[in-house]
Amino acid sequence: MTTPNRWRLAALPLALLVAGCAGPGARPDSSSGPLPDKTPPPMAHVAESFLTAPMPEHEIDSVAAWNLPDGSTWLIATGKETNQLVVYDGNTGAMLRTIGGKGDAPGQFLRPNGIAVFGDILFVVERDNHRVQLLELPSFRPLLAFGADELKSPYGLWLHELAPRELELFVTDSFMADYRIELAPPLDQLDQRVKRYHVDLRGATPRATLVEQFGDTSEKGALRMVESIAGDPVNDRLLIAEEDIRIGTTLREYRMDGTYTGRSLPPERFQAQAEGVALWACADGSGYWITADQNPERTAFHVFDRQSLVFKGSFAGNQVAVTDGIWLHAVGTRAFPNGVLYVSHNDEGAGAFDWRDIAKALALRTDCTTP
Repeated sequence: MTTPNRWRLAALPLALLVAGCAGPGARPDSSSGPLPDKTPPPMAHVAESFLTAPMPEHEIDSVAAWNLPDGSTWLIATGKETNQLVVYDGNTGAMLRTIGGKGDAPGQFLRPNGIAVFGDILFVVERDNHRVQLLELPSFRPLLAFGADELKSPYGLWLHELAPRELELFVTDSFMADYRIELAPPLDQLDQRVKRYHVDLRGATPRATLVEQFGDTSEKGALRMVESIAGDPVNDRLLIAEEDIRIGTTLREYRMDGTYTGRSLPPERFQAQAEGVALWACADGSGYWITADQNPERTAFHVFDRQSLVFKGSFAGNQVAVTDGIWLHAVGTRAFPNGVLYVSHNDEGAGAFDWRDIAKALALRTDCTTP
């Protein structure tokens, strides 16, 4: 959720960080409050592998990637202003085509925002059509649209597989009492901030059913402005970005059942606005959380241990700024054999960071990639 002119920070200092890579750690205890955070090390510098050509007319928000059967990779981005999807070459950043246009018919969009890929199906959240749309890849053939009866102002999404071809989908719903001043609803209405759907892909026609909606209604745990969300069922964890800087922007930790744990990532880590979040999950249970701090000068990307949420380090690129959505592509591509972090950039395009470069700068593992 880009909110220009709310803040302006000095340019981030850059210095090479070399941090130790600890093995899997224990979960923090269940005591409430922010997770402990020590004095941060210097910001690491990781150069972008590519930046796409600027196209500010699209107001690019979020990105997702898909490896084609021929070995090529698509990077697909949502264009909020043009009501289109923008397709890039995921290895070079070259713009390939656009999909859709303004409308509410199948294959059309109205303010597309969150985006994700599962198998050969693309999920797109449309804020102003109040729905989620499924499209088949590589044809972009519309398969299903749902949620219009329940969603008010949806933004982000995260999904995972419950069983073969059965998914659990979480959609954030950041409706406001007054959009003119970004006034959140009363606390007792914030129990509708996240919608949980069951998506069935087993038949000829996909089906989606609302299972529940949730959100904490306490002063401490409520989600006032929400967009990005990601989960880790192995550790019974959802991380949900609280974007309201007036109460302190951070990522709140919820359990998979939708209850607030009482913990959040250290708010002092986020100097601008907590935005994109993604998990790098290794088969042995270890891994890393990556979060984006949406600085208008340069986005800071913070890395935390998957299990313990201990802070591992931060990095920034040469130019990437004002990042909304991010996509950790933990699958090798022609240009990025050990995976890649794709990010939105400055509302006008996308960028890529080679995971090998991130891992070298922060002393992280490179051997979690799916072959």
